[in-house]
Amino acid sequence: MASALARTTYNVFFRRSSNYLVGIFAGAFAFEIAFDSAADRLWDMANKGRQWKDIRSKYIQAADSEPADDEE
Repeated sequence: MASALARTTYNVFFRRSSNYLVGIFAGAFAFEIAFDSAADRLWDMANKGRQWKDIRSKYIQAADSEPADDEE
């Protein structure tokens, strides 16, 4: 079983250098997306309530409730 799996993996991914190269690029791209998503999620959890996306509604509501100075 393990030998058949190893043989299939070799024939699909490593036999031709073009397949190997495509596999490396696809793996790097997938890793980059996963790493960026995890890092963003970790950053958002560590800085919850201190980022513009968290406090924006307070400032927009305050600006809407104040009268404009140029209105006469």
